[in-house]
Amino acid sequence: MNNQLKKNPLKHPEQRIGVFIDVQNMYYSAKNLFNKKVNFGNIVAEAVAGRKLIRSIAYVVRTETQDEQPFFEALYNLGIETREKDLQVYNSGFKKADWDVGLAVDAIRLSNSLDAIAIVSGDGDYIPLVEYLRSMGKQVEVLAFGETTSSRLIESVDDFIDLSAEKNKFLIGNLKTKFVSKKKK
Repeated sequence: MNNQLKKNPLKHPEQRIGVFIDVQNMYYSAKNLFNKKVNFGNIVAEAVAGRKLIRSIAYVVRTETQDEQPFFEALYNLGIETREKDLQVYNSGFKKADWDVGLAVDAIRLSNSLDAIAIVSGDGDYIPLVEYLRSMGKQVEVLAFGETTSSRLIESVDDFIDLSAEKNKFLIGNLKTKFVSKKKK
């Protein structure tokens, strides 16, 4: 039996779980805290914890260069569906990539076929979603890096898994950094 099922009486093998991943939130948390990439496969496995996975969806942003396509394919190969949205570029040059509402709508739409909902994000904007799902009798869990997770979000969920507690399990590789060579005069 899975260790998490033994540790947490809220989790049992018959539970149907959906995992909803805010990729941008997780990417920037891992980048800013550790200069690493996120191991989404291990995060989904941690969220599922021996239960019945119904859906696992990652909310991602497409750029004009399509450099992220291999990453999307890697998610697909892990069994994670992707919802893709184009990066919005405003006249001022401001760029925005926001999936909060899309993730929330999917979680609500799928909630009738789920017993537990795992949100992979530390964004406090999900608190109203958490409150709604819990009012509907759903178990809501959050997996995120504690240092970048809203304390109110942690307080509002049934279970919080701090991915920073096992960094080696949930992070991979170093991010590539661009070095500028200095020419000697």
